[in-house]
Amino acid sequence: MRRHIHGIDHAVIAVSDLDAARDAFARMGFVVTPRGHHTLGSQNHCVMFGDDYLELLSVPPVPHPWARPFSEFLAAGDGLAALALRTDGAREAYTELLWAGFEPADPVEFSRPVPSPAGAPEAAREARFRIVQLASGRTPGARVFACEHLTRDAVWRPEYCAHPNGAVGLAAVALVASDVAAAARPYARLFDSPARAIAEGLLVETGSAPLAIATAESLARRLRGVRLNARPMPWLAALFIRVADREAAADALATGGMAPVALPDGSVAVGADRGHGVAVVFG
Repeated sequence: MRRHIHGIDHAVIAVSDLDAARDAFARMGFVVTPRGHHTLGSQNHCVMFGDDYLELLSVPPVPHPWARPFSEFLAAGDGLAALALRTDGAREAYTELLWAGFEPADPVEFSRPVPSPAGAPEAAREARFRIVQLASGRTPGARVFACEHLTRDAVWRPEYCAHPNGAVGLAAVALVASDVAAAARPYARLFDSPARAIAEGLLVETGSAPLAIATAESLARRLRGVRLNARPMPWLAALFIRVADREAAADALATGGMAPVALPDGSVAVGADRGHGVAVVFG
């Protein structure tokens, strides 16, 4: 593992209609944060867990250069567009990534205001970030950037982390590729962690939620009956969410009209048609 990269900080779901995405994830039983407005022009809602989170992101018609890859991604529809890496120092991560051959861009800082909950005495706060983007094409199927939180307590607020569906964190992320070994190699180098064989393909440990690389056929067998998105390969196809109680998760999904699919291992899933381009598995 690398010294200044400690796994996946958050997964970025790019969406064309941010209101619709917010409502869909709320119907899945997630607590969704109020809308954030970044100083770079993008907007978001987040689903916070104990150590990581999901980000629903939209970009303006004429995006900042940082957000242009998301605009290009959305030309093929909504979906899981990027993975943000957890780092304790973006500048130090930049050096590691440079030496590893990922051609990172210089660190960029931006922020967004964080409104206080209704009735709270404190004023709105500012969440600040420092990020380092890897060169496009270095990580097949995903935009990847390292994200340093400069104001963690403004982002991880307890009122946003208790979800009716019992979700407690990211369990894994699945990427589909026609050549599993070739797609896995750069991620193994990125996390300095050799890929190991699993039933569906290969798994790369990240330091937190692992990254599974599989063919579309093998992932479809694993998630039988769950609709997967169809994008040019490779692409990030599924998020696996760890929950405290699978039955409670199934109940929350059913209550929200999500028509969850029960899987043989006891987990339940929502297809990409309801998850804005990404299948979401609760287990």
